[in-house]
Amino acid sequence: MHKRRLFGSAKIRRKSAADLKSEYYIVGLGNPGGRYEKTRHNAGFDVVTILSQRHDIAVRMHQFTARLGKGCICGKKVVLAMPQTYMNRSGESVKAMAAALGIGSKQLILVYDDMDLPPGTVRIKEKGSAGTHNGMRSVIYQLQTDEIVRVRVGIGKATKDTVDFVLEKHDDTQTAFDSLGQAADAVETIIKHGINEAQNRFN
Repeated sequence: MHKRRLFGSAKIRRKSAADLKSEYYIVGLGNPGGRYEKTRHNAGFDVVTILSQRHDIAVRMHQFTARLGKGCICGKKVVLAMPQTYMNRSGESVKAMAAALGIGSKQLILVYDDMDLPPGTVRIKEKGSAGTHNGMRSVIYQLQTDEIVRVRVGIGKATKDTVDFVLEKHDDTQTAFDSLGQAADAVETIIKHGINEAQNRFN
């Protein structure tokens, strides 16, 4: 993964709701702060970082308790978001953004780590429960719907205490790197070709 700094020292900017209107809102789930960088639980942040670098979208705005960046992916206007609420309260940030911008659930793409999938695996779901993921559970609770497109990045079953496991760095960094890139590919496919094509290609 490229190591370019996304935030740099530039002054944090804000945009009006009208300026942030987009066709898709891609939300990566994770925990803010250097302590959590490149850990299993920050797969969502990592995928958003990859997309920001691929498509030259600077994630420098800070609104709705999230880091935001606006740009284009595959010809579609998008907003990239990293909630800064910590994982278990991710839904609060997503709800604030959805309410202010009038986001429909079909415009959201959530990206996060999943212990129910083996490492190196990427799966796309159109709706359903949060499984074991507290961040996704928070989003579903706050939005009061489970009809949210999600890209799940497999990290495998916990081999120790669950909290310790998800907050550690990946054992196999190459497999993790490949799966994060594949998850970014999946997001791009959803935007360009739709959910059905993406599921056929990646599931």
